[in-house]
Amino acid sequence: MTSPRNPIIVALDVPHLETALGLVQQLAPAVGAFKVGKELFVAAGPEIVRRIRETGAAVFLDLKFHDIPNTVAKAVEAAVRLDVQMLTIHTSGGLAMMQSAQQSAEAAALRTGKSQPLILGVTVLTSLNTNDLAEVGIPHDVGDQVERLANLAALAGLGGLVCSPLEITRLREFLPSKIQLVTPGIRPADSVADDQKRTLTPKEALAAGASWLVIGRPICAAPNPRAAAEAILASL
Repeated sequence: MTSPRNPIIVALDVPHLETALGLVQQLAPAVGAFKVGKELFVAAGPEIVRRIRETGAAVFLDLKFHDIPNTVAKAVEAAVRLDVQMLTIHTSGGLAMMQSAQQSAEAAALRTGKSQPLILGVTVLTSLNTNDLAEVGIPHDVGDQVERLANLAALAGLGGLVCSPLEITRLREFLPSKIQLVTPGIRPADSVADDQKRTLTPKEALAAGASWLVIGRPICAAPNPRAAAEAILASL
């Protein structure tokens, strides 16, 4: 999936299928894709992906697969059959796991005639900082750990990464230009950071080299979500 003219991915971090579909109907003309994460997928199941795809909108399945290579490969194959355009895996699962995921996506797309999804490696969650890493036994600065895992993802052949906006510039210095960078932790200038510790505004993130911007509460919790999305797009 190539980076679009509209880089906004709306995070549908809501608990019900009906709520999510209501947002999709409002926002589809104003955004580039919709992210389905764990809360919504557990609540609504694969049906939410099918219903979004029926509208013609792109789906980013953000379940962050992390398991043995064969298990992740089977999960990726199922996601291809579901016709998602992007999906996430944890880079900390290792080189073999990432390679299996990429190979599975390519093979499943050929078998099913579906488009091959962009597999995105998740390096360090944007809710974590260096102190948080130390608490779980990783004695590295966040930036160093992101770089280590990003290099491994590139070696595995992944087409993209999920990364903090504050790591974009550093990653662009050494990653192949074809690798797409998807950035959560995006907050318009007048928004609160919530639980994201490493944030930039949409315009700052694109200027740094982001391909896609994941935005949730500033759009979905706004009094008028469509107007909020259009305002963000206009700011770019």
